[in-house]
Amino acid sequence: MSYDDVEIEDMEWNEELQSYTYPCPCGDLFQITKEDLKLGEEIARCPSCSLYITVIYNMEDFTADSNKALQPSKQQPVTVA
Repeated sequence: MSYDDVEIEDMEWNEELQSYTYPCPCGDLFQITKEDLKLGEEIARCPSCSLYITVIYNMEDFTADSNKALQPSKQQPVTVA
């Protein structure tokens, strides 16, 4: 059973770890990467103890970014007279 359910908005992006983090009661940080979230993973684990949290997020927020890069823009060219 998960220690807690945490909204992704309540987590912080850690540039050094390249993951979203949230304080663990043991003093370390729960961690989950963007790649994990894109794959549908919802468990953020603490590297120092056995606790983990369930991350509440909208998977489309993370898969939409990768799809935008793959699809060409659908904007129409504008002609200026």
